[in-house]
Amino acid sequence: MVKRSRIVAFFLIVLLLASTIGLTTKDIVKDIKLGLDLQGGFEVLYEVKPAKEGQKITEKVVADTAEALDKRINVLGVSEPSIQVEEGNRIRVQLAGVEDQSEARKLLSTQANLTFRDVNDKLMLDGQDIVQSGTKQSFDENGNPSVAVQLKDRKKFKKVTEHILSLAPNNQMVIWLDFEEGKDSYAKEAQKKNPKFISSATVGEVFNTNEVSITGQFTVEEAKNLASLLKAGALPVKLNEIYSTSVGAQFGEKALDQTVFAGIVGIAVIFLFMLFYYRLPGVIAAVTLSVYIYLILLIFELMNGVLTLPGIAALILGVGMAVDANIITYERIKEEIKVGRTIQSAFKTGNKNSFLTILDANLTTILAGAVLFYFGTSSVKGFATMLIISIIVSFITAIWGSRLLLGLFVKSGLLKNKPGWFGVHQKDIKDIRENYDTLDLPTKFDRFDFVKHHRKFFACSIVAIIAGMIVLGIFRLNLGIDFSSGTRMEVMAEQSISESGLKKELEKADLSSDDIVISGEKKEIGVVRFKDSFTQKEVADVKAHFKEVYGHEPNISTVSPVVGKELAKNAMFALAIASLGIVLYVTLRFEIYMALAAIVALLHDAFFIIALFSLTRLEVDITFIAAVLTIVGYSINDTIVTFDRMRENMAKKRKIKTEEELEDVVNSSLRQTLTRSINTVLTVVFAVVALLLLGSSSILNFSIALLVGLVSGTYSSLFIAAQLWLVWKKKELKKKGAIITYKEKKKWSDEPQV
Repeated sequence: MVKRSRIVAFFLIVLLLASTIGLTTKDIVKDIKLGLDLQGGFEVLYEVKPAKEGQKITEKVVADTAEALDKRINVLGVSEPSIQVEEGNRIRVQLAGVEDQSEARKLLSTQANLTFRDVNDKLMLDGQDIVQSGTKQSFDENGNPSVAVQLKDRKKFKKVTEHILSLAPNNQMVIWLDFEEGKDSYAKEAQKKNPKFISSATVGEVFNTNEVSITGQFTVEEAKNLASLLKAGALPVKLNEIYSTSVGAQFGEKALDQTVFAGIVGIAVIFLFMLFYYRLPGVIAAVTLSVYIYLILLIFELMNGVLTLPGIAALILGVGMAVDANIITYERIKEEIKVGRTIQSAFKTGNKNSFLTILDANLTTILAGAVLFYFGTSSVKGFATMLIISIIVSFITAIWGSRLLLGLFVKSGLLKNKPGWFGVHQKDIKDIRENYDTLDLPTKFDRFDFVKHHRKFFACSIVAIIAGMIVLGIFRLNLGIDFSSGTRMEVMAEQSISESGLKKELEKADLSSDDIVISGEKKEIGVVRFKDSFTQKEVADVKAHFKEVYGHEPNISTVSPVVGKELAKNAMFALAIASLGIVLYVTLRFEIYMALAAIVALLHDAFFIIALFSLTRLEVDITFIAAVLTIVGYSINDTIVTFDRMRENMAKKRKIKTEEELEDVVNSSLRQTLTRSINTVLTVVFAVVALLLLGSSSILNFSIALLVGLVSGTYSSLFIAAQLWLVWKKKELKKKGAIITYKEKKKWSDEPQV
């Protein structure tokens, strides 16, 4: 009897979900903060240095400096600034959506120590004599922009004017911003066309007032900025830029449009594949994956997260990985149907048997994401955050969401005796009375002997590794500025640009470089690398020059040698800690041989990505490390599913006495899980290929690393990890004479039920 109420409930739930998503998604997306790489802006890492000799930089001094920077940022009107105090007396500032980046950086880093001096550079007044709240932008008697400054003590100012008047005919009051003792002087600067001092007014009489008007060759904007600086107060320290990156608004907008389009295409292909291969469960997967995407965006908006370009890539990649849990469950259900169980019984048993496998696979990937978050820089942290959220949400939607929706159909009775709705042919179903076990089922791959040629696979990998080492020894890695230090500039033009034309423009800006790469469909993008890190002034000058030439501000990233070394060290730590964590986890959940085999496979995958990048001369930057660690998590995911099936096959045999039995365990397990391995890697490949072909050029190398890692990860799971375990187990068998196999896997009593 068909229980129509359950079917009605299914459609009502889907309708409710579709309505909620349709009505609220637009507002959620609008409220999500976009990172620098998606809306333009800049990020600067400052090292706090003493302003005076003998000054100690304490935690309080750094905190006060961060607070002073915050006040200055308020002047800029940036809606969502980010100021973070980091170890080593450092402050990281991120400002997205700033129109005039050069002026904003100048406003931030200027110490803003205002001093009044005579022509002999003798200090008369300084910032402590100013009433900060009384500073404002105004106009002089000729209507020129000026800055009105209120002084605390009019008597002190009277004495200052008396002193300067006594120096006639050199009776000038010189007003300086950030005067440097021993370096600056009025005599030297007065000869220049654009002197460093901001004003030099002749004092013709003694003033008994507490208000001074600073005049100079100001525009209204410059006068406003100076007034704002003085109002915010001087910084108690000097700030030294050791890392910076800036992205033009046009670059950000283009990257966003391209990557979102790539995501839509990739996700659509994944949905079509699931519908074609898994039929009704594929429809359920499409629904739950839509909910998964919606929930991720909602959570990201609620936690006030900043969405970056790698973050969008993580979301798209997460869809491919989210399908993994559905595929594991659906393959289990299909196996149970094939041994002759009813649809309802197969649904219940398949869900139960897949739970721990999914949990193990997701936890190891979360481990890699957590390590990436701890050691990563800002954009990589965004990627790691999105990756972790993706895994958690996909686990919830796959375990509870899919089971709830599919369970309504199953328990309605509509699917009774209809295995075709699950993609199972009637001819493949065994008689339940024959007591078939899912481990006894024939597969499409029974003619393949994976074990027979394992030495050939080992030999191929060893040869490839030796070749990779030779390539690395000869070519080395093409390290980006993240690791090698220096400056990277990316220019974008409306029309095509040539290498010779770009070189000429560099010469006009007093720059030179032989490391120039032209790219883009119309050859409209040029990337130039410099060995030296640019100063703030150099960045401002270069931006102004190329904006005038090409109409767009270039992206400029500069990294000091200190930061480059730290990023390289952190990358190595991240890979080592992720590997160690995975060894410990797999040892606890499985056994030491499986853990060691998994790590060898992971290192194998990571090495091949590195070797390929060395051979192709692709640039290795910080997002490359994100790609490698993602592959570490994903590869172990695939390996764990295979190990889980090997453990089941071992448990079935109870006691193994011959090498042939061990070989049968590995062969059977690989055959039984190969469909799942192919399907899951295909879904992720769909997402990565979409990013590769249609996504932003900024994440091209990231996408290539992922694609290579996915192919290598599938190969290593089949032909490295499982085969290594077999070799070590054979040695154990020779020593012991027999191996007592695993007990049946314990099921969790609190496993989610529908």
